Amino acid sequence: MEFDLPTTAAAFIAVIAIGVVGLIAAPMMTMDTVLMRVAPSMIVFGLIMLGIGIKYGEHRVTGR
Repeated sequence: MEFDLPTTAAAFIAVIAIGVVGLIAAPMMTMDTVLMRVAPSMIVFGLIMLGIGIKYGEHRVTGR
């Protein structure tokens, strides 16, 4: 499966949105807490994992 920039961005946004909406719908935290603390940390973590995944994919392609 090939991921170009629009496909990757859409998947990234969808995963973050599902997580944020799920946390807002659950009565665990207030919406302010979710939007101001949890959502930014989810985005940063997702970008770090995306970067690591891209580098790992490049390594697998060129290393063999």
